[in-house]
Amino acid sequence: MRGFLSRLFGPDLQRRRAEILLDAVTAEARRPEFYAELGVPDTLDGRFDMMALVSTLVFREMQKKGGHALAQRTTDHMFMAFDDAVRSLGVGDAGVPRRVKAMGKAYLGRAIAYDQALDQGDRAALAAALERNIYRGAPPDGEGLARLTAWVERGAATLAACSLDSLESGKFGLTGP
Repeated sequence: MRGFLSRLFGPDLQRRRAEILLDAVTAEARRPEFYAELGVPDTLDGRFDMMALVSTLVFREMQKKGGHALAQRTTDHMFMAFDDAVRSLGVGDAGVPRRVKAMGKAYLGRAIAYDQALDQGDRAALAAALERNIYRGAPPDGEGLARLTAWVERGAATLAACSLDSLESGKFGLTGP
């Protein structure tokens, strides 16, 4: 059925589905609690790191359930948005590809670290990856890192229970940290 709809409605429908999914991922990554309560830096880097974390959680589950195409299209759409953000910061045309390429490498490294820790059920490795990537090696005082680690584990379990249709429509059912 999806193949038929793709042929019928073409790239506009696929682009719109990717936009809806990216909007849902972005809304999750921008939950104020991450920044105000868990000490995630409310900076361009901190927001990028949360986008990488949330999108990794969602896209890994979509891929497990056969949603490769939309996960890839949404990732592509996300990086186009990163490109626009870098340009809006005043980076010249010559520097944009270099910066976006560096973001791509950083994203991939984070995704691999989170995937491995979650696949192995290794809470210590997950916490270490979050400390290194989200907090850049300097976690806040208090329970921020522990709460974020627990949120990631709960989020992965919640997403595993979602249908592919729910994931693709951005209805994740994730709760705040």
